Amino acid sequence: MNHTNQPEQKVRQLGIRENLAQFSLLVLINALVGAMVGLERTILSPIAEQTFGLTAKTAVLSFIVVFGVSKALTNYLAGRLSDRWGRKPVLVVGWLVATPVPWLLMWAPSWRWVLFANALLGISQGLTWSTTVIMKIDLAGPHRRGFAMGLNEFAGYFAVAASALATGWVAQTYGLRPQPFYLGVVFVSLGLVLSALAARETAGHSAAESRLRETPEATVALSPREIFWRTTWRDKTLSSVSQAGLVNNLNDGMAWGLFPLFFRNAHMTLGQIAALAAAYPATWGVAQLFTGALSDRVGRKWLIVGGMWLQAIAIVGVVLASTFAGFFLGCALLGLGTAMVYPTLLAAIGDVAHPSWRASSIGVYRLWRDLGYAIGALLAGVLADAFGLPLAMGAVAALTLGSGVVVVVRMRETLHPRAV
Repeated sequence: MNHTNQPEQKVRQLGIRENLAQFSLLVLINALVGAMVGLERTILSPIAEQTFGLTAKTAVLSFIVVFGVSKALTNYLAGRLSDRWGRKPVLVVGWLVATPVPWLLMWAPSWRWVLFANALLGISQGLTWSTTVIMKIDLAGPHRRGFAMGLNEFAGYFAVAASALATGWVAQTYGLRPQPFYLGVVFVSLGLVLSALAARETAGHSAAESRLRETPEATVALSPREIFWRTTWRDKTLSSVSQAGLVNNLNDGMAWGLFPLFFRNAHMTLGQIAALAAAYPATWGVAQLFTGALSDRVGRKWLIVGGMWLQAIAIVGVVLASTFAGFFLGCALLGLGTAMVYPTLLAAIGDVAHPSWRASSIGVYRLWRDLGYAIGALLAGVLADAFGLPLAMGAVAALTLGSGVVVVVRMRETLHPRAV
């Protein structure tokens, strides 16, 4: 019988190997996303003090607050929009929003312009990073989800490190502005072109996985409100993941803003500060190649707990150190602890959330996670102004330790061997 007048349904294959070309392209795109954040890791705090004359730590860290809030809120929208409109359109819009950011940072006449640039950067990061996460989860399927997230976060945070190191070197050689931000023009141009012309929609792969998961839940349509509260509190595992993500980025926001100032007070040069600023995300990025895959073998829960506790120890180590070698070791350990946590949290969300509402659940998780940037910057800034840098950093270490305890008490193991 001839079926030529019937629409052909394209078969979607799940798996990294089966979708290697598109998966590799998305890894590259996410590296460019991370490189945009790395533009600021070394030099924006010094710019705040030296170019704009800001002295209060709370004011210096205000750019991280703006970035964190805008990124967190956009993360939530990115998940909803990805479910409604598809992944690729959201990715392309995210790069369009990022286009003016390098130029604003180059020529900002006042600190308010820098804050505006960081609001745009946060919106862009929320759209682009969220969709590359969702798209890789779509392509990878259920069996190697941790490895997929490890590759994604490796690309992003190794690029953060490389960009931080490069901008620090350019700043030390040519000055704080405008030369370091020329790199951003290259990053955003490549990201936009690759996303618009080469990336393909992956929502069909999510639908294919959904058809494989024959559960009663698959027939239940959850409202955005139900997904929000399930991810935030009602589901003990999802809420444990969300709070761990928030605290993880809380200490990252503190490290982003306070570490350069702390190292400068210890008489480190700008080149040394750049190396230390790069050591943390570089270790974080490279180690995720192994920790994401490890979580597919040993499970999610205890990697998360161990990672949070190692981060707390590392922050205390930085506070107690006084030499470049000591600071470098503390930053590397902080990166390793974060690597144990970051891809594992995303994989756990993928384990628990049904494909029909997974993108939205990831958006809620990333909302809470990236609010940690703002909360961490505010908390660290207020405590640093009142009590000094060491106490502020120690308080963040204590919160990180407590977050691991919450995971021990509330979270169940989510990895089920060969579960679909």
